[in-house]
Amino acid sequence: MTAPGSPIGPLLQAFFTQHLLTHKRASPQTIASYRDSFRLLLQFVRETRGIAPTALRVPDLDVPVLLAFLEHLERDRHNGIRSRNARLAAIRSFFRFVALREPTHVGLCARVLAIPVKRADRAVVKALSRMEVEALIAGPDLTQWRGRRDQALLLTLYNTGARVSEIIALKPDQVHFGASAFVHLTGKGRKERTVPLWARTARVLRAWLRELEPRRITVAFPSARGAPLSRDGVDYILQQALTRARLHCPTLRDKRLSPHTLRHTTAMHLLQSGVDIAVIALWLGHESIETTHIYLEADLGTKERALQKLAPAGAQVPRYQADDAVLAFLATL
Repeated sequence: MTAPGSPIGPLLQAFFTQHLLTHKRASPQTIASYRDSFRLLLQFVRETRGIAPTALRVPDLDVPVLLAFLEHLERDRHNGIRSRNARLAAIRSFFRFVALREPTHVGLCARVLAIPVKRADRAVVKALSRMEVEALIAGPDLTQWRGRRDQALLLTLYNTGARVSEIIALKPDQVHFGASAFVHLTGKGRKERTVPLWARTARVLRAWLRELEPRRITVAFPSARGAPLSRDGVDYILQQALTRARLHCPTLRDKRLSPHTLRHTTAMHLLQSGVDIAVIALWLGHESIETTHIYLEADLGTKERALQKLAPAGAQVPRYQADDAVLAFLATL
């Protein structure tokens, strides 16, 4: 027996079609993430409480049910804390909408919005060395069409620090060649940014896009059938290149890589080259510079240079003495 209250179905429909798409103009990635969150939630409620999604009402999604769902994600589906928090973010966004649309449920909405985000352990960012990146980019077989695509893709990922979603959606007209070559990317929250291309990347990417022109394909890195690559497809390309690179680079043999590792590597190499942290944030498309601080925390070289500027404990710091008559005069004023 369901509790009295507004049906979930019409509210969910309005939430996705009106609130997210029209009012907030949410990105396709956000829509997909929220959609999957509610698919999992509605399936969980049907299996545990026997309530079909069409019969579900707002009071059926009370705090104990939602907490049980979040625990189910971690315990039974083996989701990490970040995935759990992402599902909770979708639920909280929906209940904020419900509070505005159906004021009679504002008490329940307030209790749901009070569900805390779980704190996650933050591991130190892992990045590749320059030698490892070179071995990885040299991995694909350039005698084959796929190999040339894979090298261009990996080199572009490393150069731009692009997210997987950005690279699989990249279109040829977003790449510009000329006196200064650059790529125009659209990232999270529809934020756009322009990233310059190194001469080597521009050369490889230009040759690849020229090879692609006769096929009239709309994406820069298509599958063999001409369709956009999936996330799994990009990961497969990376793992294939990694397998070949391990034959020539022993330090890669025990490392596990994901496409996001290349994004971390881009940031770390920019930081180690002396690029300002604010510029790196713009390069990666971070909304807040605080997000980029993880690379400062991970870079041992930056900490070592800071340490060298400090006098060792117990050492006597020499007193400053003016070495010029004019400076000495000014010091007496």
